[in-house]
Amino acid sequence: MTTSEYSSITPGDLAIDTLGPARITSPLAPLLDARRTTEHYVDSGDRVLLDDTAAGIRARGVEPEELPGLEPCGPRRQIYFDPSKTRAGIVTCGGLCPGLNDVISGLVRTLTYHYGVRRVVGFRNGYRGFVSSYGHDVVELSPESVRDIPVDGGTFLGTSRGPQDPEEIVDCLEQMHLNVLFVIGGDGTMRGAMEIARVVGERGLRIAVVGIPKTIDNDIPFIDQSFGFQTAFSQASEAIRSVTVEAKSTPGGVGLVKLMGRHSGFIACYASLVRSDADAVLIPEVPFELDGETGLLNHLRRRVSQRGHAVVVVAEGAGQEMLPPVGRTDASGNAKLSDVGPWLKERIADSFADAGMETTVRYVDPSYIIRSVPANPYDSVYTVRLSQAAVHAAMSGRTAMVVGRVRRRFVHIPMSLAVSRRNQVDPHGDLWMAVLESTGQPWRFGEDSGAPTRAPHT
Repeated sequence: MTTSEYSSITPGDLAIDTLGPARITSPLAPLLDARRTTEHYVDSGDRVLLDDTAAGIRARGVEPEELPGLEPCGPRRQIYFDPSKTRAGIVTCGGLCPGLNDVISGLVRTLTYHYGVRRVVGFRNGYRGFVSSYGHDVVELSPESVRDIPVDGGTFLGTSRGPQDPEEIVDCLEQMHLNVLFVIGGDGTMRGAMEIARVVGERGLRIAVVGIPKTIDNDIPFIDQSFGFQTAFSQASEAIRSVTVEAKSTPGGVGLVKLMGRHSGFIACYASLVRSDADAVLIPEVPFELDGETGLLNHLRRRVSQRGHAVVVVAEGAGQEMLPPVGRTDASGNAKLSDVGPWLKERIADSFADAGMETTVRYVDPSYIIRSVPANPYDSVYTVRLSQAAVHAAMSGRTAMVVGRVRRRFVHIPMSLAVSRRNQVDPHGDLWMAVLESTGQPWRFGEDSGAPTRAPHT
């Protein structure tokens, strides 16, 4: 549909018929009372705007210039770099995620086939690959050398965690006469890329630094979803299916699955919705209590009494306030988490024993299996489009930015905005509501088990 066709649609064309006044109080009312419109949920009294482009708004006679807007991705008629004289580098950093090889392959093909860039190199093992003391060689990349890498999980170039001196990295870029650097990684990686761009600017160099954001937890703000996330929750759902079979096959069986999600419970939420086997989903955004009439343990005992088994899905960052702190950080400076899985397994088993109930707790942690698989078809297509968008941005001279998809549109996002906060499951949002409807659990386990009364996490 064209912009003019959209502009011809009136509010009356979008009105929905009803059978008559609604007079009966819904059983979901207690969960709805505190909800309001956020970026993750639209209140039923609000409206979702039909027009999502400046042209569409202007066609209705409204000037959109003062509204916040993101620059769209795509090839430009005029570009900044001469392709015949351009040299590009690619680096992957941080933890593994499905789709890394697809991004590498997509970047190389677009640079080579469509722009005619004659040299593309890959840096080994993350930012370490730029630092001479590590002794890593670079990898010459061509469409032929990357043709088959998407069939494998992981990253063809290798990866590492931890910061490296941006001055040394820019020294390397200068020595190799590179004009473009593509950085694939999460928030820590993008903060490093911002430092690289800063040093490039201070030296007055003409080097574009463009990011393709990667996080299996889907915790990058503003974008619809990060690549690899669909593959991750699909694989995670298989772990839930397996542990459900185990729980059903054992008298009083309880299945427990720990999934990725340090601060954001998206994988746990989406995976639990695939088959609706879970009786409880625990995420970092919603605190929970174990004991008491409305606690998790009593909920599980009731479920086992009612149907013979129960299944719990827990994100790795859930319940940390009840666990002793580890007090250490990883190479990237992230605080190490206490292991909620074995702790929760022990507490569940003890709870059933204290109540005189027979149980067997089957515990599964599939995290590294999920991280290492190749991307599924959806993520493969998504990564190809992201890589093409990144190349178009870099060749047009954009820098210190990432590519992403926002409300179905591929857009350019400043790196500073992409790392400004963490995307989390909104306790007021429709995703968490869908989980509650699927599991039948209360909004939270504990004394305050009704609707949320505090502001959503951001």
